[in-house]
Amino acid sequence: MSADVAVSLLTLAGIVALSEASRRFLRRALADTGLSVYAVELVSTFQLCCCTHELKLLSEVGGIQPRLALTLTYLAAVVHGLTFGGAIGNPSGALENAYHCRLSGGCALRRIACQFAAAAGARATVPVFWGMGLSGLHVRHKLLGYPCISPIRAPLPEAAAVELACAFAVQTAITHTRSVEEKYRVHAVATVITTVVYAGGKMTGAVFNPALAFSTQFPCSGNSFQEYCLVYWLSPLLGVMGSVLLFDKLVPLLSRKSLSEDLHLDSKKRT
Repeated sequence: MSADVAVSLLTLAGIVALSEASRRFLRRALADTGLSVYAVELVSTFQLCCCTHELKLLSEVGGIQPRLALTLTYLAAVVHGLTFGGAIGNPSGALENAYHCRLSGGCALRRIACQFAAAAGARATVPVFWGMGLSGLHVRHKLLGYPCISPIRAPLPEAAAVELACAFAVQTAITHTRSVEEKYRVHAVATVITTVVYAGGKMTGAVFNPALAFSTQFPCSGNSFQEYCLVYWLSPLLGVMGSVLLFDKLVPLLSRKSLSEDLHLDSKKRT
């Protein structure tokens, strides 16, 4: 393992440890105010964005092997799933929870505000940390002026379709594992996340999270703000909506129709 990778792994561990300590402190400090859920949302989304910035740097500038990058993606997804403590970390997920009445509309909007605030905070914080030059990778990135090139390497409609499909797949996995015990569920969802990153990462980065994209992709040169909004905001939202409508409305409707036809045929056979 190179020194750059070792420093980045220590950085990731430090981010998670600091975030976990902050969550525990804020839960206690805000226990009687009703604000603890928003504080946890803020800290957890900040953790997600900072870790993704470091992993993105390792992959794009550090040039680590794709197999190692995917392994780290999987491990990061598992850690986030185990440590978020009820936070959602994704605006599309907050809206999905509001649609299913697990959150009120106001609560969902406040969580989304926290998510974007954390995303902006992470975007401003990571260059300061990299500027400390704790590894050769961080030093090189600083000397180059923290460059960031758009990860969209496909025609815009295709890129939008990729992000939509990624969001659809991840939301479907989340929906169908809700009844699974948490310690097993996080691995199932992390496996799906790693798979879609492998499949779509070369075309768009496979972000499928509007807040995370705002932190990691929107500052990059190569595409306009409107194009980023289409690919990284609208497409993931449509992907989540598509998954929800398919499994909430269409599949039950087809199942009822099929059952009705079977009963009708059975009735005709008896007569």
